[in-house]
Amino acid sequence: MLEGCVPWPEALAARYRADGVWEGLTIFEMVERTAARVPSKTAVVHDGRRVSYAELVANSARLAEGLFGLGLRPLDRVVMQLPNGLDFVFVYLALCRIGAIPVMALRAHRHAEVRHFVRASCAVGYVIADRLGNFDYRTLAEEVQAEFPALRHVVVAGEPLPGQVALQTLGVESAAGSPALTIPRPDPGEVATMLLSGGTTSMSKLIPRTHDDYVLNARLCAQAAGFREDTVLMAVLPLGHNYNLASPGLLGAFYCGATAVVAGSTDTEHVFDLIQRERVTVVAAAVPLISNWLNAGVAARFDLGSLEIVQNGGARLPPELRGRLRSEFGCIPQEVYGTAEGLINMTRRDDDDEALMHSSGAPVSELDEIKVVGDDDREVADGEPGELVTRGPYTIRGYYQAPEKNAESFMAGGWYRMGDIVRRRGRYVYAEGRRKDLINRGGEKINCDEVESLIFAHPKVKVVALVAMADPVFGEKACACVVPQPGESLTLEELVAFLRQQRIASFKLPERLELMTEFPISSVGKILKRRLREIVEGRITAEG
Repeated sequence: MLEGCVPWPEALAARYRADGVWEGLTIFEMVERTAARVPSKTAVVHDGRRVSYAELVANSARLAEGLFGLGLRPLDRVVMQLPNGLDFVFVYLALCRIGAIPVMALRAHRHAEVRHFVRASCAVGYVIADRLGNFDYRTLAEEVQAEFPALRHVVVAGEPLPGQVALQTLGVESAAGSPALTIPRPDPGEVATMLLSGGTTSMSKLIPRTHDDYVLNARLCAQAAGFREDTVLMAVLPLGHNYNLASPGLLGAFYCGATAVVAGSTDTEHVFDLIQRERVTVVAAAVPLISNWLNAGVAARFDLGSLEIVQNGGARLPPELRGRLRSEFGCIPQEVYGTAEGLINMTRRDDDDEALMHSSGAPVSELDEIKVVGDDDREVADGEPGELVTRGPYTIRGYYQAPEKNAESFMAGGWYRMGDIVRRRGRYVYAEGRRKDLINRGGEKINCDEVESLIFAHPKVKVVALVAMADPVFGEKACACVVPQPGESLTLEELVAFLRQQRIASFKLPERLELMTEFPISSVGKILKRRLREIVEGRITAEG
């Protein structure tokens, strides 16, 4: 495996191969296999263009030749920062065909993050859009390239600056008549993709996923979601995120021969027009989007008859919103809870109401090992809260080039610390929030997720986030940040009275309420609590 990565123990890897857990396929070969089975089936729909599986493979293979001719080689790291669209799909698969390693940057990343990704990965390539909105990625590339001379190749989807290369000249549109180049077959056991670790408080760590384990990831998640050849998946959130890329996402759809509809934006009218027009059966979404959709009256304005499942990832969807999806959209709410480092838990279509409405799902593989441990790293009893730790055939054994972080994040025996507080009931887990997403009020710990779920049930509340605010006596107190329903307002007294009716401990009651029109949201749909805390601190300071 690529130097700087931590491999699975050889005996365990050999067993996974012998048992067919790892299929010995590269990501590109997985798509090729599907194309051989259903060549004329539509693989991707975007911006009015429909691409069959045969075209998907042919276009990606031609682009691979162009990138190989440019000088990219197996195991070269390439920071990939493209918006959702066909260019993203073709470039990703082309890099997988070469055996080069895409480092999955997100559209919102800027100089600090991109410099970090280039430095941490030792990247030699950077693939970008020319401009998105009012931001010019080409000038960003020039600045980063000036600092890192090893970044030899800047490929631009659109109009390049001098010294940069236009993506269109490398094969997607114009290289049909070029002589074929001999590209060696990548090793399925090698790193295929580098994902970014979650979190908003520090620079992301690089997560090396192999072809073997990532094909497995896509397969297992697609099976748990009940994907079929007639499934039509809509990808709304960034494809560069593990959730929309392979959990089950784009690659899960390709594994099954399903169709992926890639939305051009998260605009509600755009999304639901596509759902209606393309007869979408599954939508991969997140809490803020789902909340907006349920409050936008879309069920009365669009035909949702094709919709079977709305998936939720990134943060726990409150039971109230799950129930509204079922009653108002006529579909099944499906939790997708996991990590880019590996373990994915999902609820299933045929789960009972307890699991479907309240749990965060069960592991997608029988080979996923999970434990819930206390502060002493000893396993706690079923139903008791603790940190979720895991290992398995698609959970990494270490971050790339990060021995100090690995010592913090992995236990003896290869167990990965998820950093989430959960309760376990059999194989099902119930996420209660991040281990560090606790408010310490004078020694009493307030679980933000628990209180947020109760506040969500208030009829005047559209979206809520509970954050800590500094206090000279207790250290921290709870502040409820609320986006109210349209036309509604809310007072702290009303909110506290409502929560007292839920009979929760008094120390859990928020001691400040901040009404907002919207929350700061990351590019993958997560509420940026660090930014919320800064806003609250600023308002408190301004009040003196």
